[in-house]
Amino acid sequence: MFDIAIVGGGVNGCGIARDAAGRGARVLLLEANDLASGTSSASTKLIHGGLRYLEHYEFGLVRESLVERERLWAIAPHIVRPMRFILPHVDGLRPRWLLRLGLFLYDHIGGRKRLPATETIALRDHVAGAPLKDRFVSGFAYSDCWVDDARLVVLNARDAADRGADIRTRCRVTGFARTGDHWTLDTPEGRFHARAIVNAAGPAALEVSQLNDAATRRHVRLVRGSHIVVRRLFDHDYSYFFQLPDGRIFFAIPYERDFTLIGTTDRDHDGALTDVRATEEEIAYLCDGANRFFRRSITPTDVVWSYAGVRPLVDDGSGRPEAATRGYCLELSPMSDGAALLSVFGGKITTYRRLAEEVVDRLAPRLPALARSRWTGDAPLPGGDFAIDGYAGLVESLGGRYSFLQPSWADRLARSYGTRAFDILDGVGRLDDCGRHYGFGLTDREIAYLVEREWCRTVDDLLWRRTKLGLHIDTAARRSLAAAFEERECA
Repeated sequence: MFDIAIVGGGVNGCGIARDAAGRGARVLLLEANDLASGTSSASTKLIHGGLRYLEHYEFGLVRESLVERERLWAIAPHIVRPMRFILPHVDGLRPRWLLRLGLFLYDHIGGRKRLPATETIALRDHVAGAPLKDRFVSGFAYSDCWVDDARLVVLNARDAADRGADIRTRCRVTGFARTGDHWTLDTPEGRFHARAIVNAAGPAALEVSQLNDAATRRHVRLVRGSHIVVRRLFDHDYSYFFQLPDGRIFFAIPYERDFTLIGTTDRDHDGALTDVRATEEEIAYLCDGANRFFRRSITPTDVVWSYAGVRPLVDDGSGRPEAATRGYCLELSPMSDGAALLSVFGGKITTYRRLAEEVVDRLAPRLPALARSRWTGDAPLPGGDFAIDGYAGLVESLGGRYSFLQPSWADRLARSYGTRAFDILDGVGRLDDCGRHYGFGLTDREIAYLVEREWCRTVDDLLWRRTKLGLHIDTAARRSLAAAFEERECA
């Protein structure tokens, strides 16, 4: 008998599993596909307050997000890193005074401590101005953070499992029903029993509710956000926050060393959740947006990868998708119904930890096993147990202990695994001890770790969620990887 069964292996579900397991509960997490296989690996990969949400007067959400920004950086300094953004002023759109006021609030309402404050810049004299067209002469530089979103999910799941949670991927819930004081959940792997269910299925939350005919008062608005990746458009580490004449904004971010990530769109999604992709129209829209600002033009033929995710936003009646709130709502069944069912609606990746904390707080009065107090705000995620300014030292230590690591290889391992990179290479004395090498530092040794410790089951799991080596690995290496996974299945 589990105390809590969580349906959904995205960032919210895994964050809840981590929090609850750390407070003493017996936790089961059921994910129909791979961890982070939906919305949680299809974000713009930012830990940010949401500067544009100030226009919609969502000051509480922005403040909560900004507080979380530096907290997440502190507990996961390997997968979260500070990033400086350039916001050019565009004649005819938001006036300079309004941008400066918004950035002043952004700097001061969230308890910023480590990140640099906003500054006004002359683009013609700034390295970030060189790739832009001549008409953009002034702007602002401000701070936010970048995150490897899919690894954030996996690390929460790993920490939950280390604290006793049972994490099951590719285990779809097909039905559930109250049986006295607990729930019975049906899956292809058999039946499970739990005293409470958390429905954290993201865009599929309403579908999960319908498996039990569970009534909900919430209306969810499904909004698709699409992104494109092109070859690097600029040679510096700054990112860009751009405004468009239609009132929307989008980002251009340095990505995976050799690329630029551009996004996102906001379109209502009315198709199947099993077929979520960037449309030709959205790809063209993002290319056209980038061409308004950069000297170097791009077309859809320059796109090397595109992806899309469906955000399950609380339907607050906003006319335009981008105006819909990014806040979250929790719906807990009444005591009179018996075993608890708590459904999660909405949310954003930046506030996942606070959402998880609130979910467990809400369940605590009904689950005696949740006896411990809040703890996730200071406890590092797996591999994040080093100083927030200690990343360079970590890379140096890796290179010093394992002399065969090229600098880019050591950097990738540190960015992905933090101090747990030493676990991957434990006992290795030379390169040959790592097994086959597939390029970009990927070896059998790392694959074994991902399979045994991170629920990696397929080549796609590895190339697009545990890593982003899908952007780098060639066709021959993919064939070799497919053969390696097939060998594992047959072993």
